[in-house]
Amino acid sequence: MKSPVITAQDLSVRVDGREILHKVSMAVQPAEIVTIVGPNGSGKSTFLRALIGAVPLASGRVERAPGLRIGYVPQKLALDSALPITVRRFLSLPRRISDDRVTDAMSRAGVPGLESRQMTDLSGGQFQRVLLARAILERPQLLLLDEATQGLDQPGAAAFYQRIEEVRRDLGCAVVMVSHDLHVVMAASDRVLCLNGHICCEGAPEVVADAPEYRALFGTGTKGTLALYRHQHSHRHDADCEHDHSHGAD
Repeated sequence: MKSPVITAQDLSVRVDGREILHKVSMAVQPAEIVTIVGPNGSGKSTFLRALIGAVPLASGRVERAPGLRIGYVPQKLALDSALPITVRRFLSLPRRISDDRVTDAMSRAGVPGLESRQMTDLSGGQFQRVLLARAILERPQLLLLDEATQGLDQPGAAAFYQRIEEVRRDLGCAVVMVSHDLHVVMAASDRVLCLNGHICCEGAPEVVADAPEYRALFGTGTKGTLALYRHQHSHRHDADCEHDHSHGAD
């Protein structure tokens, strides 16, 4: 087996004296897709920020493969509507990026030809794909996505998930993504990690769906099911079930 691209070992994080994460351990293999689910406030976003070194650790450590290139798609990004900025300019911050690289990233993200558009004029789906394009400019070996489909409708989310699958296939990168849907993950996920301050259970989606720890957390709201976005050859996108509740940020 190849060496992991990133490893978290007994990772704990405290914020204002409160323990958000307790001894979380996880290793991500090359080209693996890991989806993290959990209740609101379970520490999912904090865990991603800990992996990139954006929050201090109370204990434990994060080990990265030498020279690891990381792409990061944040949960949300607020832009001042009074400050005009084109997609091309946004992708070139903080340093100039060649036209060829911009064109390639925009194509891989599924939004070719939008370089001259104003960021504030983009739809929600287009905006998220531009954030994805920015994250893959450097051809990352690890792509981290923090609730990247938040605010998108079901077809938009399914299409975004499919684009992530294609990016993983084309770039060969590992993917760790936090899902704001408590029980809906990509069918392409190799592993699902259920987080609630600590790791409750993990494994293949079908294994997690049957885990008593998962059902104890989500059985009431989701009828104990773990739904998968499946991509048919007709490119229609369907979820196995629907929900009518929303989830805030961690």
